[in-house]
Amino acid sequence: MGAIASNASAGLQISLLFCFLVAAFAAHFYDDFRITWGEDKAKILNNGDLRTLSLDKISGSAFQSNKQYLFAKIDMQIKLVPGNSAGTLSSQGQYHDEIDFEFLGNSSGHPYILYTNVFSQGKGNREEQFYLWFDPTADFHSYSILWNPQRIFFYVDGIPLREFKNLAWMGIPFPTYQPMKLYSILWNADNWATRGGLVKIDWTQAPFNASYRNFDDSNACVSYWGPTTSCTTSGTRGGWFWQTLDYSDQGKLKWVQDNYRIYNYCQDTKRFPQGLPPECYISTNN
Repeated sequence: MGAIASNASAGLQISLLFCFLVAAFAAHFYDDFRITWGEDKAKILNNGDLRTLSLDKISGSAFQSNKQYLFAKIDMQIKLVPGNSAGTLSSQGQYHDEIDFEFLGNSSGHPYILYTNVFSQGKGNREEQFYLWFDPTADFHSYSILWNPQRIFFYVDGIPLREFKNLAWMGIPFPTYQPMKLYSILWNADNWATRGGLVKIDWTQAPFNASYRNFDDSNACVSYWGPTTSCTTSGTRGGWFWQTLDYSDQGKLKWVQDNYRIYNYCQDTKRFPQGLPPECYISTNN
């Protein structure tokens, strides 16, 4: 989201991530975010309510939140790069935590791939990938990450795509202690992202632009000093901090995973010849 995480034209990637510090969204781009890369390619419009990132053959662009969070419900609307757009990626450090929404670009006539992953203490390899049931370049859509001490949920337009449970009692790392900031990156990943790097960016269609609006971190625990947090809205009294999926949301999750999930690491026996990761046998990743 903030990953969202996490380019356009064959071999492009947009990443929204909750990284080493996880990402969170705020309402105003002037006050709550700063440009970290490609200053001349990132614009603030509509009195601070709209942010655009751009990619050309010289470089991409990126921004990050000023706040850092230890648990949060983050929402933001994104309109993705149109046209021939392949590729996308993001990562930080060796022992980082990260919650990824990444949008892998496409060759013309093919759908975007939405990539999700969870890193904790530098351990990742928990990818799930999805097609979307709409054209993400035609209009803005909402992408959300809900991260509480028990679970991580990924949502699109309020529909759950994925649940990742805290199974630390089994020795499975879960992001619990390190505050995170929101990062969003638009960059060239045509060396790997689309069909393993076979499809390249058509630079004649550059620059490529992605748009962001309606960031919301009103449900969040803001971290000021290490793990010390101040929670907003319902905070630890209920709501998002203890959220699970009700019967209706479980049905929506199953619908997405049955019809739009195209890769699940918990079914990739070739990747794990010695046996699937232990969470695959007891969590909702199955």
